[in-house]
Amino acid sequence: MAVSTTQSIWRSGGGDQTRQAYCGTGVMTAGFYVANAAVSGNAIVASSQTGVTVILPANAVVMSLTITTPLTSGSINVGYTTVTGIVSSAAYYANAAAATTVRTITAGALGNGVGIGVVANATVNTVLTTESASSATGSFAGFITYFVSDPYFGEQNV
Repeated sequence: MAVSTTQSIWRSGGGDQTRQAYCGTGVMTAGFYVANAAVSGNAIVASSQTGVTVILPANAVVMSLTITTPLTSGSINVGYTTVTGIVSSAAYYANAAAATTVRTITAGALGNGVGIGVVANATVNTVLTTESASSATGSFAGFITYFVSDPYFGEQNV
């Protein structure tokens, strides 16, 4: 299988040759793993097999956080710190969210943070982090679903 990366924001007008259709932005997912939910300030890594930190691009809008491998007990806080280290928000995506079962945290869901559906930082990348909450024990893993906000607001630029 081929692997490809890009530095652009993926947009689609749906094949409209008249340039009347709204250009939507592609949705992406990033896998994550937290080895010890009881420790605060951990940068979240991509998997249990790697120490690669999960860093979302500037203008990322997180739509959901899905727990596929739950905690032994307790709840989680998932937030971010900017790569510059200037801004930090400990419970931006998940705020004391129960994480002992497989579940998806979305806007309006129990335990969601105020950052679901909102641009975390428009100018710099953000590092996903955890903060301990409610006697969390064990590791947890899953994926985060996000898109990068379109600076053209769906308008064709060429």
